Amino acid sequence: MNPNFSFTIRQETPADFFAVENLTRNAFWNIYRPGCVEHCVLHRYRSRPEFIPELSLVLETASREILAHIMFSQSEIMLDEPSTPPRKSLPIMTFGPFSVRPDKQRQGIGKHLLEYALNRAKEMGAGCIAICGNIQFYGKCGFELAKDRGIRYADDPNAPYFLLKELVPGFLDGARGTYRDPDGYFVCENNVEEFDRLFPYKEKKVLPGQL
Repeated sequence: MNPNFSFTIRQETPADFFAVENLTRNAFWNIYRPGCVEHCVLHRYRSRPEFIPELSLVLETASREILAHIMFSQSEIMLDEPSTPPRKSLPIMTFGPFSVRPDKQRQGIGKHLLEYALNRAKEMGAGCIAICGNIQFYGKCGFELAKDRGIRYADDPNAPYFLLKELVPGFLDGARGTYRDPDGYFVCENNVEEFDRLFPYKEKKVLPGQL
């Protein structure tokens, strides 16, 4: 399903930063925890060396209203062989935060932005993308359970939410290993609280289904 309006996908610029962070905050607020941390992760991640600015993309309307955003990062799979140091790694990419404005979700916007971004990542040389997400959504874009390909998530080796997608057929052939989230995905609670004061007040709620 494609959005039923005219839109543009382009690289995020510094002028977009606050609007994109606010979009991210609204999209994740009270979903996985009371409040959220994803807007702070995004804000801090832009200064990290593994951040890929060319793949920090926004989808906007003809009136330049930003409806969705996705951020990509360099990452890696630590291979099982050789078993003694130094172990080899397989360079890949990951993405997130990936946000769609709450009132525009389930309209095909996120899927359209994701498919565009995956094509761009492939053009930039990515052979594989690994993420944590819902297979019911990401399976529609060709993602599969990583454990079925011999790739384990360090925090939960049998995680049903750890997914990957080969962008280059055969890229993972013979590969077995472990994936860890990039360090930049972890933020201090104090940093989150301080950063959150820059945004309009929102009530934090404990809701069913949060992690």
